[in-house]
Amino acid sequence: MRVFFDNCTSPVLAETINGYLRHLGASANHIRDLPCGRHATDFEWMAYLVSTGEDWLIVSGDGRLYKNKAERLAYRQAGLKGLVLAPSYQKTPINQQASFLMWRWPEVLDLIKRFEPPFLFEVPMARASKFKPLPV
Repeated sequence: MRVFFDNCTSPVLAETINGYLRHLGASANHIRDLPCGRHATDFEWMAYLVSTGEDWLIVSGDGRLYKNKAERLAYRQAGLKGLVLAPSYQKTPINQQASFLMWRWPEVLDLIKRFEPPFLFEVPMARASKFKPLPV
């Protein structure tokens, strides 16, 4: 599995999570490091991910994925799976974001096993909070 971090997340977060995921046989990439590039629209990066034929998990800080009708439709048609970081992540230092995401990673893997794509869940910043399903 490959994990995709969009422009609404930090490249440092993607690199840190990549270091963690390598021991699990997975990898993480920030949009800036992919051929579609940092300036790709959401529609362009979705099309790129599908075109690779690989198993991707999206990590985004962008609520438009489930709020914007056109993006939601494109996401659903692409059959993607993803996580949207709760708004509180934006106010949290990067080291705590990475630590928290790694701490919750077993729950992420459980979601991937239990749900068929397309799906989208919000990852809350509170450890006791459950992942919240979002509309796709």
